[in-house]
Amino acid sequence: MTSGRLSTRIFLAFAGLALVILVGVAGSLFVVLRGLHADAATNALAQTVQPLVFQLRTASTAPQLRSAVADFRGQVAEGVQVYLVGPEGRALDLGEGVSPITFPVDATAALGTTVTGSLNGPGRQDLLYAVTIVRGPATAGVRAIALAEPDRSATAALRDLTRMMAAVLVILLLVGVPVVWLLSRSVTGPLRRLAEATAHLPTGPAGSAPPLTPEGPVEVRELTQRFNGMAAELTAQREHETRLLADLRHDLRTPLTVIGGFAQALGDGTAVGDDAARAARAIREEATRLERLVAELDTVERLRSGQAGLRPERLDGAAIVAATVERFAATGKPRGVTVANTCVGRTGDEALVLAADRVALDRILGNLVDNAMAAADAPDRHVWVDARPVAAVGGRGPGVAFVVTDDGPGFPPGEIERVFERFYRGDPSRSGTGSGLGLAIVRELARAHGGDAVAENVAPRGARISVLLPRSPGGSGA
Repeated sequence: MTSGRLSTRIFLAFAGLALVILVGVAGSLFVVLRGLHADAATNALAQTVQPLVFQLRTASTAPQLRSAVADFRGQVAEGVQVYLVGPEGRALDLGEGVSPITFPVDATAALGTTVTGSLNGPGRQDLLYAVTIVRGPATAGVRAIALAEPDRSATAALRDLTRMMAAVLVILLLVGVPVVWLLSRSVTGPLRRLAEATAHLPTGPAGSAPPLTPEGPVEVRELTQRFNGMAAELTAQREHETRLLADLRHDLRTPLTVIGGFAQALGDGTAVGDDAARAARAIREEATRLERLVAELDTVERLRSGQAGLRPERLDGAAIVAATVERFAATGKPRGVTVANTCVGRTGDEALVLAADRVALDRILGNLVDNAMAAADAPDRHVWVDARPVAAVGGRGPGVAFVVTDDGPGFPPGEIERVFERFYRGDPSRSGTGSGLGLAIVRELARAHGGDAVAENVAPRGARISVLLPRSPGGSGA
């Protein structure tokens, strides 16, 4: 069962890595140390056997050989066995009950040659040996003398390794533990602050927590920066929702007040005759306004969720502009607003042909002209509608810009970025008959086509909104 704490996991990972390294190093050192101890032991045997060679050369009879062997055993260290070796390398039994053992003696080896190594002796015991040739190849009887002792190189190597590993482990703990602690703290500290800030974010007031300072490794700093961006976006979204709810309350209060007042007048009999008819008409108009408000809210949400269901077709931008101007010219005349077409004569221009949804494009231009007429709602004011080719729209290739300009008061300073928000009104004191959703729908429809909408003020007075649409969904032009 693993711990859920990151710091514990870091310590466990370090301990596991250290253990693997220690086992690997210990295994390698054991092999090296065992080889060194075995070489040292065989070298010692080789040095010991050299003085015995000269004593053995004078002995020829069996009693002399037995006496020499007994003498040799008194000269070597405890545990070292002395053997006389025949021509085939087999240990000779001089009547002492020598265990059968064969040493690797080369039949052609020269006099004085010493061979060292290890072999498996009697009782499957590992032996280290040194064999020195004392007589020529043609000599019968004793051919060489051998010294052998049990192989204790593994025990010696393990003893040395234990001492070395104890020192390495102490050094590893003294150096590694502080390093792991610092590493764990550099990671878990910022993550803990992120966890605390994340827990506070959903319930805390908007903008109440300052941005976190990026600390720790690169990945943790990037995570902190992204969290700060998310927190800022959430704060902006909360502020937007607060404004949205306030605007929605504002837009609902007037019709509900009118409906409630006239309904009460009808109910208590205050409104009779013509007054009753006016009350019913007012209730119907305000109910229609509420219904339009709900429908436009639904339109915005469907557009943002990608459920617009657009049906693109080949359209002539200049012809669409001409139809829009003709549709609104009569409406503006009684109000003293002139709606003018500034791309007259360009019908059929291939640069203004695009693939778009006809209903959506009519709604875009209708909302723009209606908004411009409301802003220029004064005697002798003008609204200009234009269509222009543009080189590129959002990386989709050439496009068409539909531009609506008015000579009204323009957008308030600092408010241009908000004009496409839901329920935005340049003059908060004016409620009018609009829902405040017209420009929001314009931008969402433009983005559904792969384009966008841009607002700006013009000199000396007035405002301009441009809707940029690609000529074709793939961006290759019509």
